[in-house]
Amino acid sequence: MSQAPVNDRFPRQIRFLAWNEGCERFSFYGMSSILTIYMVTFLGLQDSDAEANFHLFVFAVYVTPLAGAWLADRFFGRYRVILWLSLGYVFGHAAVALFESDWGLLLGLSLIAAGAGGLKPCAAAYVGDQFPPASRHLIQKVYDLYYWVINLGSLASTLLIPELLARFGPRVAFAVPGVLMAVALLVFWWGRKRYVNLPPTGPNPNGFFRVVRYAIQRLGTGRAGQGWLDVAAERYPAEAVEGAKAVFRILGVFAPIAAFWSLFFQYGSSWVLQADRMGRDLFGYEVKASQMSSLNAVFVLVTIPIFAGWLYPLLARRGVKVEPLRKMRAGMFVTVLSFVWVMGIQIAIDAGLTPHVAWQAPAYLLISVGEVLVSVTALEFAYTQAPQSMKSVIMSLWYLTIAAGSLLTAAVAKLNRFHGAWYFGFFALLMLFGALAFSWVARRYRPAASFLPSPEPAPVGPGRGTAR
Repeated sequence: MSQAPVNDRFPRQIRFLAWNEGCERFSFYGMSSILTIYMVTFLGLQDSDAEANFHLFVFAVYVTPLAGAWLADRFFGRYRVILWLSLGYVFGHAAVALFESDWGLLLGLSLIAAGAGGLKPCAAAYVGDQFPPASRHLIQKVYDLYYWVINLGSLASTLLIPELLARFGPRVAFAVPGVLMAVALLVFWWGRKRYVNLPPTGPNPNGFFRVVRYAIQRLGTGRAGQGWLDVAAERYPAEAVEGAKAVFRILGVFAPIAAFWSLFFQYGSSWVLQADRMGRDLFGYEVKASQMSSLNAVFVLVTIPIFAGWLYPLLARRGVKVEPLRKMRAGMFVTVLSFVWVMGIQIAIDAGLTPHVAWQAPAYLLISVGEVLVSVTALEFAYTQAPQSMKSVIMSLWYLTIAAGSLLTAAVAKLNRFHGAWYFGFFALLMLFGALAFSWVARRYRPAASFLPSPEPAPVGPGRGTAR
């Protein structure tokens, strides 16, 4: 029996999706890089309120994809959800640019969060839809391309948009990301006749929530020694029950990682406000506080090839098992050090000194290493521990983990109980407890027999690329 011919070229429509992703990431990270400074400087908000609002926005950005994925899977398909909800991005940027007020900001950020609800759960998976069987071996390569495009867009925007804010004010600074988002949407629409559009899958009769609901309804009716989910085998296939068990095992691993996300996105809030109080002259150029977040993209770009191409193979040759849970645990502890570092900087600022903003660079390196070890690894781990039918549930749990961490940060900032160095010290301790809790869970985790990888690649997660 002859094999299907292998195609070593990307489908032609991928170029539309790649340019769309680069423009969209430019618009999102450009806008978010100046958001905290804008609220403090132009709207007159207190630092704590600006930080809380920033993290509430991040919370919304990672909650709305649950609705977007549901709409795409059940009713409309990925193309329509991406196209329709992307309009929220465009109108959201326009609202923030045109109306310099609290309500203009609220309207704009709400629309942008709605746009994220369509793009985050659908865009990366839509790329996988475009590859026929003869080209599926190229999916990893196209995601490498996506990774670089995403980081290029975010790096360019976090350098340019803060400069536009300083030179021309918020209308221009927010309008430029809006224009790029409109270009992204136009490019996406332009390739409409070339796309492969898979139909909505509709409800899954053996889905996670159906299995769990039935097991809850039948609590106390199982045989002695049975797990509480085992009773669901009366109605559902064994694979569905085992998949539900896998989801709960993975949830136990994900839960402590919420502490990581409560720290991570502070490079766009508390770290920016700290940089604003530091010396920022660099060879005659005044570095904008918001531009410092570009270091995250730079360090991630450098760290991943070093780890994958040198560090992991070196450790393996020396007999050290480079297991996912071990990498994630190391990343959690490294992230603690990033906040210990910025706490030290804040102690100097509180003492009346003005350290140079370059002192923040090691903190960005540490949190970027933490991101590579935690975020990049977590989804890869989860996708080997759950069957294909439960992978959308795993992605939903991952988004909820990010949202929960952001909501916690917003609550701490809003309560305003910690000030100065103690603010960073609180989060360093929180991260330490999270790392210890993760270590306890990881030691007790018993991996299931790995399920076959999904034919559809894992969606790009929270940050600028990789598993974000």
